[in-house]
Amino acid sequence: MTIKEVEQQIVEEFSIFTDWLDKYEYIIELGKSLPIINENGKDEKNLIKGCQSRVWLAADYVDGKIYFTADSDAIITKGIISLLVRVFSGRTPQEIIDADLLFIKEIGLEENLSPTRANGLLSMIRQIKFYAVAFAANKNS
Repeated sequence: MTIKEVEQQIVEEFSIFTDWLDKYEYIIELGKSLPIINENGKDEKNLIKGCQSRVWLAADYVDGKIYFTADSDAIITKGIISLLVRVFSGRTPQEIIDADLLFIKEIGLEENLSPTRANGLLSMIRQIKFYAVAFAANKNS
């Protein structure tokens, strides 16, 4: 599946909910299925700066693709990072760099997050893109 196809799948999943409380509950459920980062990964270098809660994101570059694992100490944030891991894990650096992430707006996440959570979301996306740029540069050097 392409990134766009995964995004569309997420939009369809969220379309069954009309109330934002139901969407929040679904996000929390998604967080429970997140592939957990191992305890060694919960260190300072994997901690995302700019998030109110603690969010760890580790990336492994294997055979030209980036694989992410993550965790958070906040249940909503854990659900949000699980969506991003679902979209981006197993992708090439260029696919990640080129992604526009329209699904965030389409599911209403952008306007229904508190300002601190919205800043955290941007920090998570920035970190994922940073990994992609770093791995792409490393590959080309």
